[in-house]
Amino acid sequence: MGANGSPASELGSCFRSTNLSTTLSTTLSANLSEKLIVSRWFSTAFGSIGLASNLFALCVLVSSSRKMHSRARSSFLIFLCGLVVTDFLGLLVTGTIIISYHFTKFNWMVVDPACYLCNFLGLSMVFFGQCPLLLGATMAGERFFGINRPFSRSTSMSKRRAWFMVGLVWAFSFSLGLLPILGLGDYTLQYPNSWCFITLLHDPKNVTFCLIFALLGILAVGLSFLFNTVSVVTLCRVYHDREPVQRRRDSEVEMMVQLVGIMIIATVCWLPLLIFIIQTVLQAPAPGLLPRQIPRQTEEMLLIYLRMVTWNQILDPWVYILFRRAVLKRIYPSLKARPSIVSLYPMLNPSLRRKLTQESVLQ
Repeated sequence: MGANGSPASELGSCFRSTNLSTTLSTTLSANLSEKLIVSRWFSTAFGSIGLASNLFALCVLVSSSRKMHSRARSSFLIFLCGLVVTDFLGLLVTGTIIISYHFTKFNWMVVDPACYLCNFLGLSMVFFGQCPLLLGATMAGERFFGINRPFSRSTSMSKRRAWFMVGLVWAFSFSLGLLPILGLGDYTLQYPNSWCFITLLHDPKNVTFCLIFALLGILAVGLSFLFNTVSVVTLCRVYHDREPVQRRRDSEVEMMVQLVGIMIIATVCWLPLLIFIIQTVLQAPAPGLLPRQIPRQTEEMLLIYLRMVTWNQILDPWVYILFRRAVLKRIYPSLKARPSIVSLYPMLNPSLRRKLTQESVLQ
């Protein structure tokens, strides 16, 4: 029987064998390392630092956007703003539920027997997890075409189109998060019963959704790496180009430094979790487990990798805060503006080069 007097079989699908046994019993003693992993102060500190960092970065972004006249830079700031808002809301929404559990130790079977709250938390974890990866890939792609194909479009991406792209990423991530609620896999309560996430079981539906989630994240990181690598090589050519141009600017370099920083953070924080998910669902299940039970070691490793992912939301805003030209010039005073990307194409006729350069000034 559940804690509310109803049979366990009548509970929602978010409860697994391990959850039933631990929720119905009193809290067991834990060793020092386990207490550290599940510490409420750990979650509270991470959430508070992340919220403060993203709020500070959002204020800096709003201030910078008011002074920005370059359309290319303005659209890039919109993508950054979308990323910061996503990270801030992700920490706020998920942290409110998770930290509330740590301080109150509420019984999920009483509070949420039908799994509505758990499904909402699981959807939020997927949505706010995939959005930064997909936004990073979108930003890298936009900069790739802006740097390597400057003459393929007469103007840079408008603010309206940039916001549309951000909205498209949000809509896609939300649709992805709806799949388990619609029947492709399950969101289940995860150790130590404070959060809900995708289920690392070996039934076909859960395996399918886990692979979709992990492979999509790896694809986003891979595209970011590919686009950013080519763009950095292109900018290195600009850096060493000695041909005089009408206007010299280093905004492309600044944006690429920030993009590479975001990519490195996402790679370090997310790849271990994504690889772990793939390895877990593809390997043979451990013998002797109850139905819908996950080994405790797997649950603990999943929690540790989640802690690493949280650093992504904390560090992302500092990439923009610290890697701005105003800050970099204080650290490296000899930093000078570099030639515009147009200087890479000496074969363009002078009138077209003049047109592109004038447009870059107006943007």
